[in-house]
Order: sequence, then C-alpha cells, then structure tokens
Amino acid sequence: MFMDSSALFAGVASPGGAARALLVLAESGLLSLIVSEQVLAETERAILRKVPGALAHFREALTSTHLTVVPDPSPDEVSAHRGIISDESDVPIVLAAVKAGVDYLVTHNRSDFLDDPGVAARTGLRIGSPGDALAWIRSRAAEGR
Repeated sequence: MFMDSSALFAGVASPGGAARALLVLAESGLLSLIVSEQVLAETERAILRKVPGALAHFREALTSTHLTVVPDPSPDEVSAHRGIISDESDVPIVLAAVKAGVDYLVTHNRSDFLDDPGVAARTGLRIGSPGDALAWIRSRAAEGR
C-alpha cells in the first residue's frame, strides 16, 4: 500500500482516524506501507510548517512502521507520463506507486486523485482515502485473502 504525503501527514499528525489506523497496522506488521523519497520530503516540510512538535513522532513512525522508501522516478519517466494525472506535480507520486507494484494508493487529495477516476483507470491502481483503504482491507480479510 502506497501512502502519499497527505495521508502520511494525517497519520502522523492526528491522534486517531483511518490514516493513523493504517500506520498502526503497519507498526504491528499486518500491512506493508510504501512511500517515495518525494513523499517523505513533502511530509516532513508539512509537519515542520503546521505541527513542528510532531516531527519527532514522524521520525519515530518511519522506523516503527517499517516503511519501505522507493526512489523517485527519473525526470525522463516523469516527462513521458505527463497527463497521467491533472496536476503535473503529482506525476512522480503516481509513477512511484505504479513502479512499486502496490495494490492501493492512499491519499486525501480529492481534487487530483479521488475525484478523477481516470487516474485509476490510466494507472491500474486502486486509489482511495485512508477510510476507503481500511474498508478494502476489511473486505479482503473477510474474503480470506
């Protein structure tokens, strides 16, 4: 499961909620979370700007959740995939998730990801909010997967 910076930020900065639950599942070894180098940088900047007191918790979460960090796609890869999502700054995020071979991309970014079903269609990714991801995990568990 790939988390973008909006979901990772919510998981670290909020005491509860679905994004936090995903981090707890990863911490307990029940879920593997993947992020890109760009996601880490964006999340750290957002934490420093909005809730600097959570920076230590963020760094602890990086270790305790056993996040896998994948490299950002190359500039050539990004250029070749312009148009995969409306906001070009999100192209590296989508490509990192695709290249990582994840089954789900978790985000709170409604306008660029969640409200545009074309992104999922063009990438083959399931894309949803942290709550959507938890519901998907529950349904897979009920099916015995």
